Amino acid sequence: MSFVRRLRERWHALIKELTKFGIIGVVNTVLDFAVWNALLFIGPIKAQVASTVVSATSSYFMNRHWTFRHRARSGVRREYLLFFGFNAIGLLITTGILGVASYVFHVDNVAALNVVKLFAIGVATMFRFWAYRRWVFLHPEDTLYEPEETPAAR
Repeated sequence: MSFVRRLRERWHALIKELTKFGIIGVVNTVLDFAVWNALLFIGPIKAQVASTVVSATSSYFMNRHWTFRHRARSGVRREYLLFFGFNAIGLLITTGILGVASYVFHVDNVAALNVVKLFAIGVATMFRFWAYRRWVFLHPEDTLYEPEETPAAR
């Protein structure tokens, strides 16, 4: 297979994954905002933690079974732990940005906080997509991929 053809195929696969990831991201962002705004009375940081847990759980199942379904399964426990570990880092990114807006710049207007939250989600989403592709949902060509043994291979 020529280099140009392989490059084109990889580019198309990336675009497909990005599109699916984006659709799932929009769905889970709406879910995240709904939960966050419903719980805002407990404080923006606590509400963010709760909304992230709900939307991350939804996101894992949607991404595993749609966006990255063509990629190898390297064990549910491994994927699940890494997925939520990277979501915890994404949560730190989001809450860090919200914390700076709320406690350093004293933004307390709900509309302004929603704009800050949207920006924070964008930053965290770029990190998550990279991390999921690189570490969670592996491709058989990845060096970390270890195929599961089949009964015939034993």
